[in-house]
Amino acid sequence: MNRSGIALCIAALILVFGWPSPLVAQKAQTKISKLEHDEVMQMLITISDDVKKHYFDKNLRGLDWNANVKKFAARIDNAESLNRGLSEVAAALDVLDDSHTFFLPPPRPYNHSYGWIISMIGRKCFVLQVKPGSDAEQKGVKAGDEVLTINGFAPARENLWKMNFVYDVLRPQPALRVALQTPEGEHKELDIVASFRELPRVKDLTGSGIWDIFREIENSTHESRMRWKETDDGVMILKFPSFSYKQSQVDDVMGRARKNKSLIIDLRGNGGGSVETLREFLSNFFDHEVKIADRHMRANGKPEMAKPHGKDAFAGKLFVLVDSRSASASEILARVVQLEKRGTVLGDQSAGAVMESVHFDYHIGFETRTFYGASITEADLIMTDGKSLEKVGVTPDELQLASAKDLAAGRDPVVARAVELAGGKMSPEAAGKLFPYEWPKD
Repeated sequence: MNRSGIALCIAALILVFGWPSPLVAQKAQTKISKLEHDEVMQMLITISDDVKKHYFDKNLRGLDWNANVKKFAARIDNAESLNRGLSEVAAALDVLDDSHTFFLPPPRPYNHSYGWIISMIGRKCFVLQVKPGSDAEQKGVKAGDEVLTINGFAPARENLWKMNFVYDVLRPQPALRVALQTPEGEHKELDIVASFRELPRVKDLTGSGIWDIFREIENSTHESRMRWKETDDGVMILKFPSFSYKQSQVDDVMGRARKNKSLIIDLRGNGGGSVETLREFLSNFFDHEVKIADRHMRANGKPEMAKPHGKDAFAGKLFVLVDSRSASASEILARVVQLEKRGTVLGDQSAGAVMESVHFDYHIGFETRTFYGASITEADLIMTDGKSLEKVGVTPDELQLASAKDLAAGRDPVVARAVELAGGKMSPEAAGKLFPYEWPKD
């Protein structure tokens, strides 16, 4: 969970992204310049200093932190490319093995996409979505294909998020070499070529550039909106991609939920968000104050509490859906529902990425600035059963997994089962059409 977001810093009338645009492999791996080397080194030093000051465990998990920083500084000295140098900064933080402590590299002046969305279901990795018109679609990749290897590595629950971080953020690749198995058992190997769309390296915020930013904000707001469906059986299915809403927004949707006898909260794919939004949602399900978790940190931390909504609390049946991409606040909400015996959790084992962090925003330069950041864990969250969800996750009350053939056919047996338990009727085919996936606008 995050206690503050990454600020949008506009310090001058011109915003400069400080990094080259790798439209081809050669450009992506151009030799690092002296200026870039010095800037990456400064990033490592600045972030490392804040880790020493703010990380929840003042002993830094028993690591010799100064020696760790020195080791990765030497690697940056030997880095052959900018992407490699940035990767070393991320690797220096990764030794803490903490889901909420990580590097936020400078924004790149291009959009990059492999044209697919993949996820762990159970112990296997599957393609969930394929972007129309992408190279992946043109080469026959389809939802329901099992991903056996990516660039020679087998995806697993323990490493898929790291693979995505490296290939999508730190070191975007011109193409991925993948091995797939179709729902019918056919094996195929192919190269998925990524799409690169170059963005202006300099945006004049006195001209058309400011409207580009407004459009980006509008697109982001649309993509993160809450969606819901109410059935004739008195069942409401609510889906939202992150915990990023104002109290008024939560109140509005919960006011609608109270008109139904059952509520299904679909948190599959929801990576978490703010503590405040989590508290607002949880407070709507109880007529009494509920402890969410104790905060273990350097100083004495107050427990996270959800204030009651009293007679206005939702009193109907409650169901929460999670999967391997449900993280942080999503996991906490699901676990509180379990521990308080307030409802039923269905789906797949959640991500096990549950800490509380603060985002730090930095920049290098004056007239032109390079922005970057870091997330640093400030508290471990201990649930009321005395256990942390970090690296454990939430085990559903009822395990429900979509099969490869379900994915290929667009069926959603998880929602269908939840509706059945809620007292309604909905086929897996109809459930799969409730909330069509929307690709971000280019």
